[in-house]
Amino acid sequence: MAEPALTGHILDGLDQISRSVWDKLANPPDQPYDPFISWHFLRALETSGSAQPATGWTPCHILLKNAEDRPVAAMPLYAKTHSQGEFVFDHAWADAYHRAGGPYYPKLLCAVPFTPVTGRRLLTGHATQEEKTSLQTGLISAAIQLATQNNFSSLHINFIQEETMARLSETGLLIRTDQQFHWSNQGYQSFDDFLASLSSAKRKTLRKERQKAQSGLNFIHLRGQDIKESHWDTFFTFYMDTGHRKWGAPYLNRQAFSEIGAGLADHILLILAYDQDRPIGGALNFIGDQALYGRYWGCLETRPFLHFETCYYQAIDYAIAHGLKRVEAGAQGSHK
Repeated sequence: MAEPALTGHILDGLDQISRSVWDKLANPPDQPYDPFISWHFLRALETSGSAQPATGWTPCHILLKNAEDRPVAAMPLYAKTHSQGEFVFDHAWADAYHRAGGPYYPKLLCAVPFTPVTGRRLLTGHATQEEKTSLQTGLISAAIQLATQNNFSSLHINFIQEETMARLSETGLLIRTDQQFHWSNQGYQSFDDFLASLSSAKRKTLRKERQKAQSGLNFIHLRGQDIKESHWDTFFTFYMDTGHRKWGAPYLNRQAFSEIGAGLADHILLILAYDQDRPIGGALNFIGDQALYGRYWGCLETRPFLHFETCYYQAIDYAIAHGLKRVEAGAQGSHK
């Protein structure tokens, strides 16, 4: 399925591979930790029913083994019957394909479901550069072969690292680009230190926004074992409200948050806003080695600047305090 020395295997779920084997390929010690390609995160989406055939995500992950039958590379892969939950908007492509007389769906997608975060997609573990190049080529070849044999309209690999682009381009795949807006930590020691780097007008505006947002509210940061099921119940209420307003149908179900929380508790930051003892809003963040990733947010009441305080300013506070290099708040929006 790939190079002669390698054999390809299709996994129709992360239950078909052990956590230790997958994570050794996805998050080797010489690479920054990425929670989204971890076994716990991807498996939770599958076992909770959030990413499964019934929701338009059919897992068909590729695993490459060497001549000694040892796993050496992997690729998170899904057969998709729609383009929802990708944060890459290819509806115009789908329409053009349909008008040309062909079915755009199903298509083959290498991505982390519901997660517009750039990261590793061709997982090669701890390998030399020469080995990595060979393994990445093998994964791409296996994916193209899978798409061809099963009459998928196309193969998509979303939110790839820049170093992977050249490898994909060499195989004849087209490269498409977009932009996100990230906050970068320039060695700040405090939020005021960050504000000092801004113009006087912006500094004054942000201080007023934070003062209004924090008026009458208390913000708490929860991590690890401090996050209880009752907190997930509360946050899920927020998430469902935002999801119904933005997407029509939220992507994750309640079980997904419990499973993700159980497997990745130490890599989660849950920020909740309280009016006395009543939670009114919250934001879910994931913690990597170098970045804080804002993923979901919601609220039950409209308060001035509550969104920015909960999702961005509190996140920046945390990133500064813990020496993280970036805050990535998701797709779209120069306001971020």
